[in-house]
Amino acid sequence: MAKYLLLKHYRGAPAPVNDVPMDQWTPEEISAHVRYMNDFAARLKRTGEFVDSTALAPEGAWVRYDGEGRPPVTDGPFAETKDLVAGWMVIDVGSYERAVELAGELSAAPGAGGRPIHEWLEVRPFLNASSTTVTE
Repeated sequence: MAKYLLLKHYRGAPAPVNDVPMDQWTPEEISAHVRYMNDFAARLKRTGEFVDSTALAPEGAWVRYDGEGRPPVTDGPFAETKDLVAGWMVIDVGSYERAVELAGELSAAPGAGGRPIHEWLEVRPFLNASSTTVTE
């Protein structure tokens, strides 16, 4: 089994087919979307493929170390993650192909008008000892 991160993006990925921002959806459309996501996660829990997931609030900041005895620095000349990442799901599956299959299903969550979003999801494998090459 291998763990994969499925990232949902606000922007930065190619535009989805049903490209209506969530802040323009009706309460019923949002409820249908959340219900789809919850049902999807429940199904993966039953198969043992679900690890964790969450939606992210739009607030946030970049933080970095600025030297001994100095306070951390926030923000900076970087893309704001709060503008990019909408949420994530971690899955534990038997193959990359299964991760792609599940990401495709998750991409079909309903959006405006109850139609599938067909959003692009980023599929990222977790880095582990077997996926790295160490040279000395």
